[in-house]
Amino acid sequence: MTAAAPQPKTNMGQPVPRYDAVVKVTGRATYASDMPLSDPAYAFLVTSAIARGRIDSLDLDEARRVRGVIDIVTHENAPKLKDSKLFSNGGYAGTTIQPLKSADIAHDGQIIAVVVAETYESARDAANRVKVSYTATTPSATFDSPGTTIAAAKGQNAQFKEDPKVGDFAKAFDEAEVKLTASYETPTQHHNPMELFSTSCSWMGDELVIYEPSQFVYGLKYGVAEQLGIDADKVRVVNPYVGGGFGARGSMTPRTAIIAAIAKRLNRPVKLVPTRDQGFTITTHRAETRHEIKLGARPDGKLVALRHEGAEVSSRPDAYCVGGTKTTTRLYACPNVDSLVSIVRADRNTPGFMRSPPEVPYLFALESAMDELAVKLNMDPVELRRINDTTNEPIGGKPYTSRSLMACFDEAAKAFGWAERSPQPKSMSDGDWLIGYGCAATCYPAHMGPAAARVRLQRDGRTRVEIAGHEIGTGAYTVIAQTAAERLGVPLEKVAVFIGDSDLPPAPVAGGSNSTASTCSVVTMVCDQIRQRLFKAVMPGQSLTDKAKETVGIGQTPATQAATGDRPLDLEKAFDALGVGVVEEYGEWKPEGAPLDSFRAMHSGQVRLVGGHQMKDQIAYAFGAEFVEVRVNRFTHEIRCPRLVGAFAAGRIMNPRTARSQLMGGLIWGMSSALLEATEIDERNARYVNDNLADYLVPVNADVANVEVILLSEQDDRINPVGVKGVGELANVGTNAAICNAIYHATGQRIRKLPVRLENIEV
Repeated sequence: MTAAAPQPKTNMGQPVPRYDAVVKVTGRATYASDMPLSDPAYAFLVTSAIARGRIDSLDLDEARRVRGVIDIVTHENAPKLKDSKLFSNGGYAGTTIQPLKSADIAHDGQIIAVVVAETYESARDAANRVKVSYTATTPSATFDSPGTTIAAAKGQNAQFKEDPKVGDFAKAFDEAEVKLTASYETPTQHHNPMELFSTSCSWMGDELVIYEPSQFVYGLKYGVAEQLGIDADKVRVVNPYVGGGFGARGSMTPRTAIIAAIAKRLNRPVKLVPTRDQGFTITTHRAETRHEIKLGARPDGKLVALRHEGAEVSSRPDAYCVGGTKTTTRLYACPNVDSLVSIVRADRNTPGFMRSPPEVPYLFALESAMDELAVKLNMDPVELRRINDTTNEPIGGKPYTSRSLMACFDEAAKAFGWAERSPQPKSMSDGDWLIGYGCAATCYPAHMGPAAARVRLQRDGRTRVEIAGHEIGTGAYTVIAQTAAERLGVPLEKVAVFIGDSDLPPAPVAGGSNSTASTCSVVTMVCDQIRQRLFKAVMPGQSLTDKAKETVGIGQTPATQAATGDRPLDLEKAFDALGVGVVEEYGEWKPEGAPLDSFRAMHSGQVRLVGGHQMKDQIAYAFGAEFVEVRVNRFTHEIRCPRLVGAFAAGRIMNPRTARSQLMGGLIWGMSSALLEATEIDERNARYVNDNLADYLVPVNADVANVEVILLSEQDDRINPVGVKGVGELANVGTNAAICNAIYHATGQRIRKLPVRLENIEV
């Protein structure tokens, strides 16, 4: 084994190479804009140069004279589309702002025209020649801007149903012997996946095929059908590979139905590949947030009072919020808890899901405050968390299905060398560099959603698995193939996986770190249906009990077979007994506690995820602990982060290789969230300034010298049939706090606003 393919521990699968590795590195993986179309036209977007106001006129004459221009679509001649509800309010759309509907401008970069031409170059040239006259109104950009409005999130957003609270916070805080009050801020951030936000639409009669990078092909299928006013059975979405999503592709954006309608009108396929800067405004982003944390504790560190108040910026029409207090109020034992989340409306495009949407900004505040409290108490911050560890969440008293938080802290602290830390700020240095150590907890809800799958097994062991899951770079093909191979006892190389197509059985959105838990649970169930048929064929009259499974060897891994000395079932004998050459089964699975309408919703592209605090009698989270070393130059104030160490526990790890890769990426992104990433806003005009990869800072190799990922063995028999908790979004939570805590240790300066840049350092 190697560092990239860790030796499996108890309750872990094998670190087999990625199913799709060869096609990706050889360029044979087909992404949305790679799909061949017959005689396509090319679209190019024209976007608004103001953030609020109206279009007075459009001068299209010069643009129409560009050779190859076919059509220019504006609000004056655009196909009429139906409205769609916001994804977080039970609909399909990432925003209810529908461009080309009127002359009104709701935000900077709104689509105001689509140029269609014979070539991409002609479309781009013509788009740059469109002249627009506006009447601009002064926009509201962000917090404290004139004209914004603020109101409690509860009652505005259907997904945010409570401000968690328990006990009497005010009284407990007033009587607390040790108190901390602190405010924190996080910025707007954009996803910037490598693959651009392309869309290709092709009609065959009244049937539409959409090639688009999507994290939810069923949601996109039904959302576009709704906007076009057609039967969803007439729409197919295809995307076998997605070049990164991070939440930006989880809900329908306004571009898709527009391009589909234009293709219908032209009776010709249309391909759109927007520019990088357009991706900042035609899709969603992480909203900026503000937080006030109040902690009250006893001198021994035991929390007696906790209040978390958060505010988030959204667009004028949409009440989008992430509301991370549902996690921060439940992370530690505390008898008196209060919280409030508010939404600030501004003239901006609507925010949306971005990797670990609630936990990244909200745990930054809480985990920074916990470090500040540890300093007040003159206590090791690891021990403060140990004192407040709990097996039951405080709001409803529900038990965690499993909780290995302190086990993660112990493993990570040992690997990092935390015991060597001198606790006093500014007490560690190396020449011109001040050295700081910091740590933070991480957690993420163990989400699951209803899913369906079809599995076909042939007598020679060849297996075909079909499920409309999504390969967004995380290893979905690989773990689905492993699940089928292990359950059916066939070689991995004989398993073929088909995903990324809405003609396949439905799966949930690839978001909320639910994909592995959901897809592997249903594939396991369907494989068990096949095993049952085979078992009954060779042993009629008996049922497939665990003991019988051990006897006949159905579904055993090679390691299990070697340990028991049992031989696998003779497939040819079983198929002969059945009198067939192929066995195929279809099944639908939903997690315990899922709503009664889960299967109906699943088939209509609606999300019914459960997990985290939403479960009826228990609470389910994955946990981890992160330790960082920072170095701050005492003269230039340059900040470096040479070491990141994370230990994580997430139930059964299906593949240590792909899990480690996701967790490493998360740690790096967490560092980026602390030190680099911010979408800069011109507050006078409510416009994004650094809408490109030259000015929007992301990490490169030189920024990340050493990243160590530790996978803990954890058994969780209560979470789902495969015992899996998601890891995709776990590791970039808390890292920003750990880095700010380390900067305090290095410099003695407490920084509560992200990102931290050298101009913020005052040593």
